[in-house]
Amino acid sequence: MGRPLSAGAIALMLLCCLSWGFNQIAVKLVLPDIPPFLQAAIRSAGALIVILIIAKSRRVKLFQRDGTLRAGLFAGVLFGLEFVLIYHGLTLTTASRAVVFLYTAPFFVALGSYRLLGERLRRQQWAGLALSFAGVALAIGVPQADVDSSVLIGDLMLVGGGALWAATTLIVKGTRLQRAPAEKGLAYQVAMSVPILTGAALLSGETITKMPSTLSLGLMAYQTIWVVGLTFLLWFGLVKTYSASKLSAFTFITPLFGVAAGYLIMHDPLTPAFGAAAVLVIAGLYLVNRPAPVPAPNDPLLNVTKT
Repeated sequence: MGRPLSAGAIALMLLCCLSWGFNQIAVKLVLPDIPPFLQAAIRSAGALIVILIIAKSRRVKLFQRDGTLRAGLFAGVLFGLEFVLIYHGLTLTTASRAVVFLYTAPFFVALGSYRLLGERLRRQQWAGLALSFAGVALAIGVPQADVDSSVLIGDLMLVGGGALWAATTLIVKGTRLQRAPAEKGLAYQVAMSVPILTGAALLSGETITKMPSTLSLGLMAYQTIWVVGLTFLLWFGLVKTYSASKLSAFTFITPLFGVAAGYLIMHDPLTPAFGAAAVLVIAGLYLVNRPAPVPAPNDPLLNVTKT
């Protein structure tokens, strides 16, 4: 099992969560100028350059044989498919709904960590997973005036993206990638995603028909340099050190940022049913991440010795 989250790790995760919460808004704002798959492919290609520069500056040997090739390529394929689902899903659903459904990823990480990595879950964590699942079921299953079949398809694509994100997290945590530099683990994924996303753009017949606006170019730089090139690097570095389920569950705060940004910037509707669903998801993920209580000094359990 990984170490408990330190104060420094929590501060870095807060920074990442704030950045990721706004990222879905950035994607939506760029869509009028750059279609989804092209946007994602350009982002990955640019981020790969950023990662290579960082790796060179830190003298990280990306091309040294270390037994990570197979796991790295597999993680890269999943990473590429993850963003195929996310970017297409964002054309169908709102940014606020997208961020809630995408950040069901900790639900899948916790289950995967229990089944594959041997991380134990306490009763409150199981209760938290149940609450999160109920929230997703409520958001998808309750009829809402502003939600039609296409929106629900987009929602399900974001859930699928969250599941694939969880899968890449577990691969990094459970294979030799855990011992590889974070730059190398992320480089595998970003590099593999470029041909996958480019192929999706070609199959969809996507083209850029006009010069993107200054806002779109700025938001592309934000996604490319900051979100993928830097915060994803921070994320995979943290995953190598700390508990996969607890670290991933800390992202419960990201939907708060995303829903607030979607409402304030995109004017996304917030219905009572969706509000209740978001609260259930966030509360459930909080329970998953809540630390275990520390026994009191006079707790008789502390005096039990092994026989």
